[in-house]
Amino acid sequence: MLWIVAPDDAPAGLMLLSAALFNALRLARWAGERTFADRLVLILHVGFAFVPLGFLLGGLAAFGLVAPSAGIHAWTVGGIGLMTLAVMSRASLGHTGRALSASPALQAVYAVAAIAALARICAVIEPQFSIVLLHVAAFGWALAFLGFATLYAPILCLPKRALRGASVA
Repeated sequence: MLWIVAPDDAPAGLMLLSAALFNALRLARWAGERTFADRLVLILHVGFAFVPLGFLLGGLAAFGLVAPSAGIHAWTVGGIGLMTLAVMSRASLGHTGRALSASPALQAVYAVAAIAALARICAVIEPQFSIVLLHVAAFGWALAFLGFATLYAPILCLPKRALRGASVA
């Protein structure tokens, strides 16, 4: 509420910094280091890491240390974008009877999306490099979602595979 009413005031900044800390602690409790072998789960952790980053940047913006849009880009491009790719890829595999594993090509899609998110945030933080970083972000974002569409169009358009061990009623 403070951020909505007075985003540039110290109380809002302190609340945003508190939210960054508590969300970072929440993420740490999820033991993300155990997910390295399962990239479909790891990318959810990476995507969520943009949530506390967004709160941190929002808090810093309240004190005039970064532009206000830095946090918004962390939440939207990083958090929403990466988590959307993660959920779409995992759900598509599961609902079509395929193995729940991220192919090297899908991992590349995730990496490009993460790079695009970081470039977009850095374009706000480092305005002298914004033109180059905005191009990297835009190209990376488009490439990631085009890559997802290319990888998943056949999966989503072909018949569902029979699940192993599933009984047919």
